[in-house]
Amino acid sequence: MNFIPLSETDVLEHLKNKCNTKHTTNQKLNIHSEMVKYKAGLASTPMKCFKVDYNKHTLTLEDLSTLDDQNWVNDQVINIYGELIMEATQNKVHFFNSFFHRQLVAKGYEGVKRWTKKVDLFSKRLLLIPIHLEIHWSLITVDIANHHIHYYDSQGIVFKYTMENILSYILAEAAEKKQAGYQKGWKMTINKGIPQQKNDSDCGVFILEYCKCLALKEPLQFTQDDMPKVRKRIYKELCDCKLNN
Repeated sequence: MNFIPLSETDVLEHLKNKCNTKHTTNQKLNIHSEMVKYKAGLASTPMKCFKVDYNKHTLTLEDLSTLDDQNWVNDQVINIYGELIMEATQNKVHFFNSFFHRQLVAKGYEGVKRWTKKVDLFSKRLLLIPIHLEIHWSLITVDIANHHIHYYDSQGIVFKYTMENILSYILAEAAEKKQAGYQKGWKMTINKGIPQQKNDSDCGVFILEYCKCLALKEPLQFTQDDMPKVRKRIYKELCDCKLNN
């Protein structure tokens, strides 16, 4: 069974290909009406038995539904996708849980020190740190070898203090793990000229796409117009428990 949700665009495109004709306004209204019924039916009969288990995480159909239409993706989607990224890179990339920065701000380094008890951050090629502030997602990356912290935001918003928080964390972690070579020489860059969203709902999806591209060393060449397809691809990747090429 395929749980990837249909959209009106999917239906219209399918009918156009099958019938080889354009649809009238009335036909489009009928399709819209049927899609409203379809989505209402899905919402009224939740499939509680459906879930995806991966690395001690559980993803429900309700979690996956945050990838529908223009919903805001939730933490479960963000975090399990991060797990898939780490696996796809043979753990050369480390993805921090979406609650990491919040905990760092609330309790300082001592409050998150145990999060990397079994992880050698300084052996990684790249660190990916999703930043969730109020209702917006940003991304901070750490290029370990080059001592470089980067900031990515799909609306061009800059919360510079978050970069300073991560720098302070890296310095404290280097001191804790006795990595003298990483206790100085860091630089910070706010990345501009990157793909930008044109609505208020896709920041989480943009962050996941930044993460995938950067982890797999692919160029950031997607746009807002790609978001419906990206959402569906992520949905399928989560259900398959692996990234697709």
